[in-house]
Amino acid sequence: MVPVFFDQIVSLFSKNKEDPELEKKRLLKHLRRDLSQSKFNKFYKLRSEELEPAAAKFFYDMYKIVSSAQLFMQNSTQSTLLKETTIEAFMEKELLEAKERLSPQVIEERAKTVAPQELSRQVKKELATFVAAFDAGHIDAIDQAYNLILIFIHFVSFNFYALLKKFDPKLTEHNFNYQPQFTHIKAASVIENLKDFLEIAYPVETDQDWQTVRKVLRAYKGDVEVLNFDQWRKLLNHLQEVQKTSILVLIVRHVGKDPIWQSKPNIPSEHIAETYLETMRFEVEESIDKIVNAQRNAKIAAIAKTIFGVVNITRLTYYTERENEIYIKKNLGGFTYIAPMNYLKAFMLDYYKKDIRELCELFLIRGQWTTRDVSKQMSDKFYEIMEFSERLMSFDGALGNDGLHGSRLRIAMLKSDRDKSQLKLITGILNVINEEARRILIEVTKSLVVVGKYLKTILDDCQKNPHTLLINWQELESVSDTPIDQQLVNAYKNIYNFVQMMQLFMKPSGE
Repeated sequence: MVPVFFDQIVSLFSKNKEDPELEKKRLLKHLRRDLSQSKFNKFYKLRSEELEPAAAKFFYDMYKIVSSAQLFMQNSTQSTLLKETTIEAFMEKELLEAKERLSPQVIEERAKTVAPQELSRQVKKELATFVAAFDAGHIDAIDQAYNLILIFIHFVSFNFYALLKKFDPKLTEHNFNYQPQFTHIKAASVIENLKDFLEIAYPVETDQDWQTVRKVLRAYKGDVEVLNFDQWRKLLNHLQEVQKTSILVLIVRHVGKDPIWQSKPNIPSEHIAETYLETMRFEVEESIDKIVNAQRNAKIAAIAKTIFGVVNITRLTYYTERENEIYIKKNLGGFTYIAPMNYLKAFMLDYYKKDIRELCELFLIRGQWTTRDVSKQMSDKFYEIMEFSERLMSFDGALGNDGLHGSRLRIAMLKSDRDKSQLKLITGILNVINEEARRILIEVTKSLVVVGKYLKTILDDCQKNPHTLLINWQELESVSDTPIDQQLVNAYKNIYNFVQMMQLFMKPSGE
């Protein structure tokens, strides 16, 4: 460091309370002395405050070396591929193979021969092993390498051409066949260029791991060298020699008449390894969820086809995909249980309030039970489910324009464009609606399971001899156009299938 630095320290902490302007003059005097005695005093003419051709040559020599890298590394600081290439440079063969097995494409291929649940178990175990391979030391080495690459990119991306053109207006960019004719220029005209250069040059040192930088960048660019690294090392040696004298800092201080000016170095501090692992974890889980959910949706579609003859059903008026579009467009989440709620309405209308109702009422009204407790329990649960039909109508009606929720949503949506706080209100209302839908689905499913068990018990009794639950089977058969055992089988199958469908809907995503 130049002597003036020590003079400043002494001055700043001196007990002598000198006049600030006198102190500044004294420091500037020392600054002029240090500039005149500098090894690179040919860079700058003190009297006229001009930069000399020697300074231009210093920058031009660097420009020639980094010029090819400027073209290669455009926009690289935002490149996801560069980050991935850096991380992969620290992976052994086994780890690279593990990464490949966890790619979405390979997981999708594996799903063709492995059951989703088993595949999920395998992949989660492999992911845990993969992540565990990145210990603190490994992560730190990756981050250090990437930050050094950023230091390199920032340096080579410096606009040498804009600076050098001030010394020779005829200079053309990246044209090294032309022999420049540099002249002296006022240092004040390029003072900001010098400050920018000092910011990106400060972190560059000769003893950094440039071999890893070279390896990563070559892989990133498809086995092509971004610049001649032998020349890069020579550049570093010369740069360090200049930096040790602080000649450029002294010039900036002198031109700006600020003897204590300090550069603000641009030192990157990115943490790409942990972000990479988190992103990979998300992508793997997303791939598994996609496969498991695809299987679940296929099962739901098959059950819907079995019960209703079609897959897509809309029976509600407001809790529908069409009414949900306005919320989806504003990224508000919208209605969560549209499909199961519409299936429930269809099941209630097409089966429960028709065939199942007639069958249950046949046993509850005309059946002679050996124990009253069983018939009462079945009756309570049967009519409890019947009440869900009214509950569904009330739920859906509340979403109409004049309904409890619908009116509030309509007003909030109208205000939302000019009052963003309304979006939070809308989300809250939608959460209340969806939670009510969830409660309905869970409660009706539990009740259907109970009714299904009673019907299975009655079916078992029908096939027994002697009967132990109902004692007037002959009478019941006589008032039925279709064999009762066949009706029981059909009703039990429909309830069983519908319950299976609801359970698939209520499973958390990815399970």
